[in-house]
Amino acid sequence: MRLLLALLLLIPLPAFAADWGHYTNTRFGYAVDVPPRFVAQGESDNGDGQVFKTPTAVLTVFGGNVMETDFEAEVAQREQFAKDASWAITYQVSSPQKASWSGKRGGRILYGRMIALCGGQQFASFELEYSSADLKAFNPVVDRLVSSLRATEGSASC
Repeated sequence: MRLLLALLLLIPLPAFAADWGHYTNTRFGYAVDVPPRFVAQGESDNGDGQVFKTPTAVLTVFGGNVMETDFEAEVAQREQFAKDASWAITYQVSSPQKASWSGKRGGRILYGRMIALCGGQQFASFELEYSSADLKAFNPVVDRLVSSLRATEGSASC
């Protein structure tokens, strides 16, 4: 029995059981929770976001100005960027205020999420890339990321 207990203590806890961090971007006025064990790589030079990494996953968080005709056209453009990078999009849903998509490439999964900011003139987004072998472990991570991505009190550029 003691041996079993000792072995159970050596098994790492799932990523969603540990404390989450938080990232706030003042340039575009958005925030998102950051999963445990994701290490910040530093704010981008233009202040639009940040990349967080583990040895097997990458979370890219960024904001931007809508360059297309509207938010939904911007979402379509972002999805096209993923397709151009050889991601096979397998899921997509969008509205005038938010959108999500997912795709596969080799043994990797990409999950993207965007929300409209500043009356639809700007957006906040994250893209999470991880191994398809980790799909079940990342389902609750994706759910938390989606629910935590939100606008904050204005932005410096709105």
